[in-house]
Amino acid sequence: MIYELRHVTTYGYGRPVPFSRCILRLLPRDGSGQRVEKADLTITPRPAERSDSVCFFGNRMTSITIAKPHRELKLEMRARIVVDRPAPPHPGLTRGWEEVARLAQESNSLAPDSPAHHLYPSRLVPPVAAVVAYARESFGGARPVLEAACELMARIRRDFSYDPEATEVTTPLAEAFAQRHGVCQDFAHIMIAGLRGLGLPAAYVSGYIRTIPPPGEKRLEGADASHAWVMLWCGPETGWIGLDPTNDLIVADDHIVTAVGRDYADVAPLDGVVIGPGSQKVGVAVDVVPVG
Repeated sequence: MIYELRHVTTYGYGRPVPFSRCILRLLPRDGSGQRVEKADLTITPRPAERSDSVCFFGNRMTSITIAKPHRELKLEMRARIVVDRPAPPHPGLTRGWEEVARLAQESNSLAPDSPAHHLYPSRLVPPVAAVVAYARESFGGARPVLEAACELMARIRRDFSYDPEATEVTTPLAEAFAQRHGVCQDFAHIMIAGLRGLGLPAAYVSGYIRTIPPPGEKRLEGADASHAWVMLWCGPETGWIGLDPTNDLIVADDHIVTAVGRDYADVAPLDGVVIGPGSQKVGVAVDVVPVG
């Protein structure tokens, strides 16, 4: 599948901002069954300084400094991406989850894709006993790891309501879990917390999901916006498998990866410092269009 992707974020300030220094994570990455044919990021006003780099996990970062007063910051990313992921294994034929947990603990690799980086609590995914107990209901005996994880994913889709008004970026994981309402970021964090609490490596993925569903199919939750899902390490043979608890899907060619990390803090589209008084309004527009 080939996609044309456009993401425009506009920050409007109540009063002129004299200075800002930011790190942007808006350019999609290669790998994970996708290839970026082209990608451009246009920043208005034009930064006084700009540098591009790649972080430890392989995510593309753009560091900018804007040193002149501005009332608006506009970030426009356009990309053409080819997505062709291999078919996932049958969930019932993967290793038992307890064996996967043991192998992850025994891993001596510190490579970016090592399960060791995604085993433990992180800034936005702290240990929450209630979440682990909820996840444990799907992981009985020596059940195959992907089969159990798919059941957990389906339960999150069934038990939680997608509600963009219920939470904010800063809403704690425990609060989102207790109220059973939230968005893709909340559901991904909840699933990651449950999996890690059982000793299983789970990573956070930011990206997009196709905007236009196939004829006759229901529109996917999270379209027309940045999306988030989970990657679970299923053992050395299977590796990492993407799981979308918002839509109860094993990730295939409908998903486009921007960045991978331990939680949202590792992949936030914009981090930094803005010096200036007044209010701020944010507008986001996303188009994900399949073209071939």
